[in-house]
Amino acid sequence: MRTLNLEEGHPSVDEARRRLLAELASMRKSGARLLKVVHGWGSSGVGGKIGPAIRKSLRLRVKEGKATLIVPGERFSGDTIEGRELATRHPSVRSDCDWNRVNPGVTVVELAL
Repeated sequence: MRTLNLEEGHPSVDEARRRLLAELASMRKSGARLLKVVHGWGSSGVGGKIGPAIRKSLRLRVKEGKATLIVPGERFSGDTIEGRELATRHPSVRSDCDWNRVNPGVTVVELAL
């Protein structure tokens, strides 16, 4: 699973979205299927702007048929339907450091074939 750290450099929402789309395009070309996006949760403890914007962008990729599954970090677990579905298709996710951590600062996306 690739990781894209959108916290790095403290980008604006627009810049974070551009970085995400560039990474998704790169992954499609290489045939990679899984991406963990580190978008943070906001230093205030109530969430920032990048996380919701990135998740919205990823939901649009599903509607476009470019992604098949989005698993928010707080549901990236063997205790959730979407977590179990992802782990069934990609067993290696169980070894990820955020698996079962309930981390709202990450989102995992599975790209369509």
